[in-house]
Amino acid sequence: MDAIKQVGVRGLNHLVRSESWAHERLLKHSGAHVRVDAGLFSLGLGIDQHGLFQLAAGERSPDVTLSLPPDFAVRALFDRSKLFATVKLDGSVDVAESLAFVFRNLRWDAEADLAGVIGDIAAHRLVRIGQSLASALSNSLRNTAANIQEYVVEESGILPSPRELGSFGEAVGRLRDDVASLEKRLAKL
Repeated sequence: MDAIKQVGVRGLNHLVRSESWAHERLLKHSGAHVRVDAGLFSLGLGIDQHGLFQLAAGERSPDVTLSLPPDFAVRALFDRSKLFATVKLDGSVDVAESLAFVFRNLRWDAEADLAGVIGDIAAHRLVRIGQSLASALSNSLRNTAANIQEYVVEESGILPSPRELGSFGEAVGRLRDDVASLEKRLAKL
C-alpha cells in the first residue's frame, strides 16, 4: 500500500512542479500536515521546505483534514467541476484555503507529458482519442441511466411518474380539504 501512496505523491508533486503558482502557494505552508480521509483509505501528507508533498511520518495531528465522499473516484473521472464542492475541509483556514485553491486549479497536461515520450503529433492524437473515448463513455453512462429511469417509471411501473405524483398530491390536497370541511359540519351538530 505504501508503494501506491508513494506513486500518488510523486504524481501530485509532478503536477505541483509544473505550475509555479501552486508551488509558491504551498511553499507558504511548509511544515503543515494534511490528512486525506476517503472511507477505508487514509493518507497522511506533509508539505516540505520545497513546497512539495511527502508522506507524513509519525502520528502528528494534521493541520487540515480533507474528507472525501464515497463516490470521489467517479466524480473525479466524470464530474470534476462539482468534485470539490463535496470535499469537507477541517482545520487551519489558511492551509485549507491554499489546498482547496491548488487542488481545484491543478491541471494535468497529459499531452505535454506524452509528447516527451512519443512525440508531439502522436501525443496530440492520443489525447484527442482519449478525450473522445471519455466523452463517449460519459454519454453512454448518461443514456443508460436515462433508459433505466424510463424503464423503472414508464415500463415496469415500479416507481410513479412525475405526472402521477402530481395527481396524487392534488388528490391528497382535495381529501384534506374535504376532511376539514366535514369536521366543521360535524362540529356544528
